Amino acid sequence: MRRSRFFHASALAAALALAGAAGMVAAQDDSGDKIDTNQPIDASGSYQVDNVDVDVSGPDAESARIAGWRLAQRKAYQMLSSKFGGGGGVPADSVLDSMVTGIVIQNEQIGPNRYIAKLGVLFSRARLGGLMGAVGDISRSAPMLLIPVQWSGGSAVAFEQKTAWADAWQRFRAGDSSVDYVRPTGVGADSLLVNEGQAGRRDRGWWRSVLDQYAAADVLVPSVTLYRQWPGGPVVGVFEARHGPDNDLMARFALRVDSEAGVPALLDAGVKRIDTIYQDGLRNGALGVDPSLAYIPPPQATPTATPTPTDTPTGEATTADATTAVASGAAITLQFDTPSAASVSAIEGAVRGVPGVSGANTTSMAIGGVSVMRLNYSGDPGALASALEARGFQVGRSGATLRIRRPTLPPPSVPSEDRPTG
Repeated sequence: MRRSRFFHASALAAALALAGAAGMVAAQDDSGDKIDTNQPIDASGSYQVDNVDVDVSGPDAESARIAGWRLAQRKAYQMLSSKFGGGGGVPADSVLDSMVTGIVIQNEQIGPNRYIAKLGVLFSRARLGGLMGAVGDISRSAPMLLIPVQWSGGSAVAFEQKTAWADAWQRFRAGDSSVDYVRPTGVGADSLLVNEGQAGRRDRGWWRSVLDQYAAADVLVPSVTLYRQWPGGPVVGVFEARHGPDNDLMARFALRVDSEAGVPALLDAGVKRIDTIYQDGLRNGALGVDPSLAYIPPPQATPTATPTPTDTPTGEATTADATTAVASGAAITLQFDTPSAASVSAIEGAVRGVPGVSGANTTSMAIGGVSVMRLNYSGDPGALASALEARGFQVGRSGATLRIRRPTLPPPSVPSEDRPTG
């Protein structure tokens, strides 16, 4: 299991004793005040360097551990300096102590006089910037509203309730990411404005209203589907990085852990990989802001000329014009599975997005069963069935009645290199 423990440079030995006492965890912010590490921490003011391997010896276990942490500071500084084009020189330990705000223990083995560990090191952005110069001048994206969606047991949840996927994104430190994430906390109106159904809507006017509430310019929808092989057994996570109001898929991948205890590590690894996908998309232009989400000013009133009275045309012509004005369309009955209330909005949004569909409304709702939707379609019902199949549905047809289902796929096989340790 991934554990986070932090130390302050002025009391390294004391922090070691505190971190080792019955699993206690302590942290300090830049002002020296203690903060509660049981809550998700968004350390966006810090740079984090992960996967720093150390293997040191000492006269006793505590001395070896202190030496390992100091070695991790030096190696992490070299890695960060090379990333930003620095010279590669390492300052004195006293200088590093003033810049390091925490140590993240990813994995450690402590012996009587030896310390082997994989560590993460957090550097203060403000203190490091003075030494590296332009380290803080990283070009970032426009603010992106983040809606993490978790699929588990056939139902999808965003902020309607607490999820492990949302917690993983709250733990993620985005200080050195080029993507400017706007992460809702899940309280207040979040469960109504940024739920799973919102991710499936296409209406730009509604999206503009939602994004305005969070001061964001566009939306990112990372999702994970968890497949549990058996209770307590292996867990496969299928991750998708999606972007924009049309929920465009940027990438999909799968990771696997051997037990339920490794799910937090699985999700943390998925968050980092999706962040890399979004950063790559930003660099190659695939993560641009949708221009249809830009603010549209209200139309200006224009004066209208007074119409000139004319003779009323014959009644026959008026009747013909009214007849051609009536919209033509076939009445369709659509039956669909609704495992949750959010699935109703999601399927309504998908159906309304099909060209030619109008007046789509759910007339009979059965949560946990089969609901019924009525709609008009300006075309042949067979063409509507083909359009729904193109959107990922399984479609059965009987006359003007369509039965749609989401396909259930078995969990994919995952290569051994994509199995994070937990």
